[in-house]
Amino acid sequence: MLTYKAMYKFLDEGVHGEVLDFPGTLTFGENLQEARRLLASALVDMAETNLMRGEPLPQPVPSCTDPEADLEEPIHLLLTATHRVRIVPEEAYDEAA
Repeated sequence: MLTYKAMYKFLDEGVHGEVLDFPGTLTFGENLQEARRLLASALVDMAETNLMRGEPLPQPVPSCTDPEADLEEPIHLLLTATHRVRIVPEEAYDEAA
């Protein structure tokens, strides 16, 4: 599990959320609860994208802060490892050869 820093800024239109130490991870919700949910989803999506591209995940920076934030709190990234097995018919090997 990696722990990053989430920040939220309360605006008239809703709540802007951003993971300060994972560039590009941001969202906007109607309220804090929605912004938190969407930001957690965006963090997983960004992490999976980095990994699929063979790029490393950014290292958390606990001291990271935004002076304009109305709220800062930890946000945890927990990814599960899995494997995919694809059974290729023997005929496919013959055709490729």
